Parts: sequence; structure tokens; C-alpha cells
Amino acid sequence: MKKDLLTINDLTREDIEGLLQRSAWMKQARKDGVVHQPLLGRSLGMIFEKSSTRTRVSFEVGMYQLGGQALYLPAQDLQMGRGEPVADTARTLSRYLDGIMIRTFSQKIVEELARHASIPVVNGLTDLHHPCQALADLFTVRERRGTLEGLRLCYVGDGNNVAHSLIEACAKVGMHMALACPPGYEPDAAIMRQAKQAAAAAGSELTLSSDPKKAARGADVLYTDVWASMGQEQEQSQRVKAFAGYQIDASLMREAASDAIVMHCLPAHRGEEISAEVIEGPHSVVFDQAENRLHTQKAVLEMFMAR
Repeated sequence: MKKDLLTINDLTREDIEGLLQRSAWMKQARKDGVVHQPLLGRSLGMIFEKSSTRTRVSFEVGMYQLGGQALYLPAQDLQMGRGEPVADTARTLSRYLDGIMIRTFSQKIVEELARHASIPVVNGLTDLHHPCQALADLFTVRERRGTLEGLRLCYVGDGNNVAHSLIEACAKVGMHMALACPPGYEPDAAIMRQAKQAAAAAGSELTLSSDPKKAARGADVLYTDVWASMGQEQEQSQRVKAFAGYQIDASLMREAASDAIVMHCLPAHRGEEISAEVIEGPHSVVFDQAENRLHTQKAVLEMFMAR
């Protein structure tokens, strides 16, 4: 049966645990010079409607390291960019490829692509979800802390796609998560409701407030993202005003646990959502986090594309 990764909720807790274990193996194997090519002869089509550094390079290099090949497909170069129905694109690409990764604006496009494709579809980012980022985040936390269950993650800033996938991921694995978002920039209410139920079943707590210091109190992980995501550039000045005070800086660090780690999915705007002092400081793991996109995406590609 075909599997897709459209949101974190497409994975069970056991799936996530397996992916994290496999990510650790992939990372160590690469360091040891082990050649592991379960996708020899396989091809991944990578559809991009949004620009990318980490997503494109990690998927492309990941496929190469697993023995396969990746085709970069800018949406404007496809007939889909000229009005071909998504369903027709899905059915056509399914005849050529072994998997599709798509980075786009609308979650509905990803869902329609998956509905009509006969090959696995992986969500590389939409305005609503970023599941591959959340998996790399969990892997990074576990790599640093040895466990996930019972840890406290504080997310400060916009209740965006990264926040949504983190909410779902923390709920699945039993991590406590406290979000601090400015009024009007909270996460999607339906995603919060569903995640609160999952968190309760896993024995963890999911809270939302507008107070960063309260959310950060005793946190093991402090996490933030840009105030204006791709496609929101015209809101930049408005968001700078709304998000004043929602920055991970030295003051907020003092509220967290003394050994707390700081995370950011990048790209970062130093002086806005995070201070230069913190992102360049000893608590920051943002470049380990960026590297780990490669290893977790290799684990995802193997899980979804290896026969």
C-alpha cells in the first residue's frame, strides 16, 4: 500500500521512533564511510514552488548518497505552472518516477498530488505543515538530550507551519510544549485541538499563551522561527511591531533550564526573532539541526521509497 508523508500525523509514534533510530544510523554510517544504497536506480522528482536551501540540498544529496537520483523541477518549468491539473501531473510523474517531494504554498495541492499519484509523496513544506523539519528537530533534541519523553520545548513567535508540525510531533512523542505567540498569530485551532488530545494520551502537556517568559520557564529547548515566512513579505513592517518582545535573547535564556538548547530552522534574522549573541552562543544547536535535515530525510526516503 502506498504511503505518503503529508503531515506528522501520517506517522505513528513507532514510525517516528524508527525514523529517529534510522537517522542516527545514517549519520554514523556516513561518518564511518559506509556505502548504503537502498535506492539504487530510483528517481525522486522534487517540485519547488518556493525557494529553498536546506530542503533542496538535503533531499538531492540524500538521494545521491542512497544510490538514487533527484530531479529538480521548478513549478514554473512544469506544465502544472501553465495550468495543467495537479491530478494530471501526478499521474504522469508516477509513470516516470519512484517518489515525489513537493515544496509549495497550499497544503491542498500536496493532498491532491498524493491522492492521484501512485508513488509516495513527501511534503517538503507548505504554508500549513513542515513535517520533515519537525523530524530533524526531534532527532536533534534526542541526539543532545538522549531522550524526548518528558522534555519541555518552548516555541516563541509565529504559530506557523513549523509550529504546527512541532505541535504534532511533540504530542506524538510525549514532549511538553509551551507556545508563546502574539495575539492574532496563534497556531491553527483545529491542529491545537487534535494535538492536545494526542498529548494527553502520551502523558504530556500542550499550552498556548502570549507570555514568552512564562512559556520559557524551565524549558529544555527554546525554539523560534522568522516573524514573516515566505509569501508574507508584504506584512514585514506590521509583523515587526506585533512581534516586539518575542525574541530569544539572553534575558529569555535565563528563564529556561541552565543546559537548555536553542533551535531555529533557518534562515534566521539576527536581531529580530533571535539575538546574534544567542544564535552564535554555546547553547545554540542550529547548525547541527540544519545538518540533521540530511540524515532524517535519508531515513524518510528509505522508509517511503525502498522496496
